[in-house]
Amino acid sequence: MKAEEIDCKPAAAASTATSEILLRNPALRGVDLRDLIVGGHSAVPVLDGTMRPYTNLDNAASTPLARPVKEKVDELMEWYAAVHRGSGFKSMLSSLAYERAREIVGHFVGADLGERTLIFVRNTTEAINRCANRFRFGPGDIVLTTLMEHHSNMLSWRKRAGNVEYVPVDDFGAPDIEVLEQRLAHHAGRVKLVSISGGSNVTGVIPDIHQVARIVHAAGAMLLVDAAQLAPHRPIDMGKVGAPESIDFLAMSAHKMYAPMGAGVLIGPTEAFRGAPDLVGGGAVLYVSQEEVIWAEPPDNEEAGSPNVPGVIAMAAAARFMTEDLGWDWLVHHERDLTSYALQRMNEIPGLTIFGPRDPALPDDRLGVISFQLGEMDHGLTAAIMSHEYAVGTRSGCFCAHPYLMRLFHVSREQSLAFRDEILQGDKTHVPGATRISFGFYNTRADVDTAMEALWDVYNRKWRGDYRQDPHTGEYVPTEAARTDPAPWLKL
Repeated sequence: MKAEEIDCKPAAAASTATSEILLRNPALRGVDLRDLIVGGHSAVPVLDGTMRPYTNLDNAASTPLARPVKEKVDELMEWYAAVHRGSGFKSMLSSLAYERAREIVGHFVGADLGERTLIFVRNTTEAINRCANRFRFGPGDIVLTTLMEHHSNMLSWRKRAGNVEYVPVDDFGAPDIEVLEQRLAHHAGRVKLVSISGGSNVTGVIPDIHQVARIVHAAGAMLLVDAAQLAPHRPIDMGKVGAPESIDFLAMSAHKMYAPMGAGVLIGPTEAFRGAPDLVGGGAVLYVSQEEVIWAEPPDNEEAGSPNVPGVIAMAAAARFMTEDLGWDWLVHHERDLTSYALQRMNEIPGLTIFGPRDPALPDDRLGVISFQLGEMDHGLTAAIMSHEYAVGTRSGCFCAHPYLMRLFHVSREQSLAFRDEILQGDKTHVPGATRISFGFYNTRADVDTAMEALWDVYNRKWRGDYRQDPHTGEYVPTEAARTDPAPWLKL
């Protein structure tokens, strides 16, 4: 469904700059961006007893559901049935939709499914784990990753590979490519895989993935890209299998692509998926006896059990919505406008530290993910005040990237071990972290202004609530929490 087919009201809250961007995109002309999001106009309770429009700036964790995606899923749910091998009309239609979704998602990242296999999984974490389980690591094999990574792109390899080394990052959080080259040369012939994030969920850093690919392939290794943060924000082209700049394996999640319905993908060379799969069961076989099993060809052998058909349909609908309705030119321009504006406003607040690239001119491309520390304020308290008093949704902590944050905070090993010991004793009051805002396509400069109003009031100590920290969770809750308690709103 095209964006212009949706019944929308005028964009009253959009800034002049955003309105100009909308006018350059015929598909979005006259559209209120929040109308394109399920719950985009929701109001939530705040401590003063009123309701305020919800400003969601936690998109790096999970984006809301795009309305055109929901409508496509609702349309196809009329015809939902078990896929593959069913002889009924609805089963045949659902099977056709499922396989068509595979083609659409493959096209979304430039993957030729004639030479690659795309398997549907739950999320990026599962995709990386499945890839790790597919590799056969010998005693001397090495996996290289970076300190920039999400835990999923660290722990998966530590579980399966005997030797995992980390490429360091600079003070802005970008991986040191020269060190990567040095490590590959030092371990010549032993590095089996390099696994790197396509975009940081902490600093917004975007490595030059195709440059990395050339370096990795020249050393005889393979490349996996964790595209969880990259896929919703920048176009991806996996390239032809075996080409110097190509991506060998790619993992990503639909829940960061405006389709939070439990689907993700792992894409790689078809030969890598042949044979006995990691997950076994119905649908993965051609023949089974009491003594023997003959596995199906990829991707069937990797998708045992009943798949998440609605989630897969949603992921394909999201891919088409982003590329055909919104368009990459507009998406990238819009995000860069918001990011530049936010960095400009944040740099005006005394004592506010931004982790990662912080120049509003954006000389180096970066995602609309901004992690920061406001003076001596605890990151959790900052986030709590923004939520309970301004209805601004952010995230605080280490964002499933503890080693990365410890590097950015310049925390010594001794300090890190002290934090570990406190955590083991059930005390998280002193664990360092940051507060993070992150943008989706529906956010506007007005949303940035709302967040900056909150941050300036926090800086000036103007918050009204009395907050207490729970030592077991590290989270802050106001004593008047009943006013913003979500439990009465739960209809389940």
